[in-house]
Amino acid sequence: MDAFTSFFDSQSSSRNRWNYNTLKNFREISPVVQNHIKQVYLALSCAVVAAAVGAYLHLLWNLGGFLTTVASLGSIIWLLSSPPYEERRRVSLLLASSLFQGASIGPLIDLAIHVDPSLIVTAFVGTSLAFACFSAAALVARRREYLYLGGLLSSGLSILMWLHFASFFFGGAAAFFKFELYFGLLVFVGYIVVDTQEIIERAHLGDLDYVKHALTLFTDFAAIFVRILIIVLKNSAEKNEKKKKRRD
Repeated sequence: MDAFTSFFDSQSSSRNRWNYNTLKNFREISPVVQNHIKQVYLALSCAVVAAAVGAYLHLLWNLGGFLTTVASLGSIIWLLSSPPYEERRRVSLLLASSLFQGASIGPLIDLAIHVDPSLIVTAFVGTSLAFACFSAAALVARRREYLYLGGLLSSGLSILMWLHFASFFFGGAAAFFKFELYFGLLVFVGYIVVDTQEIIERAHLGDLDYVKHALTLFTDFAAIFVRILIIVLKNSAEKNEKKKKRRD
């Protein structure tokens, strides 16, 4: 109970001292680490573009499915097993895994286009804003301030996995699916904060592997985008059903 009390006390005090100067508070981040963070976000941006290309290729040739998911996982495993000095190969593998992952999300994007193309823009803007806000919060916070949340988020991720298995074997009600959807969104938003601070801390300790760190953040970005897109699709479908009932 004391831990929760201290957490909320620290949050209230941080809100009290929050101002414009806080946004420029990178004194605890060395210039080397700041340069590393720039490389990470540049690689992340390229990965997002590659994922968009993968989704577009699915719309053209219907590529997305089980095989692209396996290819994405294979590319990630190959990337993580490659030594850091093979920079070009690892960047290529990052882009390849992102492209395959984008193709795997392609069927969902195709569905959104048939319902309302503006939903994709809404989901992407919402994901980008959430990512930018929570990542910025992690950057300007004190070092290691939010790392303790990693254990809670890991537990939440385990709960999500068990819920997914339970719904697969026993079937899931609409309320069960809704809880899994929103709870998963909350977990991965939390991972943005924790992963960003962990990347900073690892960089301070000499781990400047920007490709692996970009892959970590891209995984968070993709997970949040998928969940937000499903949410806006679901809300749009419910609105359309209500309109039909009113007309009838």
